[in-house]
Amino acid sequence: MSTPSIRGVSRVIRGMPTSDGAGVKLTRVIGQPRLPDLDPFLMLDEFGTDNPGDYIAGFPSHPHRGFETVTYMLDGRMRHRDNHGHEGVLVPGSVQWMTAGRGIVHSEMPEQQEGRMRGFQLWINLPARDKMTAPKYQEFGPQMIPATDLGGGARVKVIAGQVAGVTGPIAQPATDPTYLDVELEPGATLSQPLAAGHSAFLYVYEGAVRVGAGESAATVGTHELAVLTDGDSVQLEGREPPRDGTVNRAILVAGRPLREPVAKHGPFVMSTREELIQAFQDYQNGKF
Repeated sequence: MSTPSIRGVSRVIRGMPTSDGAGVKLTRVIGQPRLPDLDPFLMLDEFGTDNPGDYIAGFPSHPHRGFETVTYMLDGRMRHRDNHGHEGVLVPGSVQWMTAGRGIVHSEMPEQQEGRMRGFQLWINLPARDKMTAPKYQEFGPQMIPATDLGGGARVKVIAGQVAGVTGPIAQPATDPTYLDVELEPGATLSQPLAAGHSAFLYVYEGAVRVGAGESAATVGTHELAVLTDGDSVQLEGREPPRDGTVNRAILVAGRPLREPVAKHGPFVMSTREELIQAFQDYQNGKF
């Protein structure tokens, strides 16, 4: 039997400001020059602002093909519509896992005129065999996302994967993802199994979290992403000094790498340049 190995930190990346859609201000963490991708993860954007001018223009109709988008709302409300007749509103704590497959045209527009809008969008690649599958959604309101209190000031919402026998509602056999929203009070710890060989990262969005043990451990601050080394578990500790209301919050994400060629441009992610050209032609010809 092999000895259990604890993941450390191979590098820490800070997000860079950008904008997308009709001018929505974002922080791009994966998908920027310092971290173009982390197979199977293609992009991670954090959006978070109290200024409606930063988000009110939203994301008008745009296409996708060949990958999945995962939207996790922390604050605010976002209405989404697509050209297949699907429509709904993402509220705080809800998750939409959209498989674009062979093609979808959708919009994501704020359902509010004021207040805080905050959340994440993650892009996950699909294997070549699944890129032309029928579009579909896995969509869950906050009441459908299980949470577990592990004691000692550690709490986890389980979007995908498993924590202490609690299983998240999202399933995707191709990449076998783990997606956890972790809360750690100062000094609280969490030891979480992760499949060896899976790519993994921790993104801290409030406070600071110590990741790993020994020489490969590192403290990751707010708006920083830690790319994790390989291993079969990760150890986390909340690091912000105790004070009223202090909590350290991060998303912990892992998935099986596909190790396949990637040809991507804008909203299309395919396996070859020829497939990419075909995607543009199909969209222009109304075949989505």
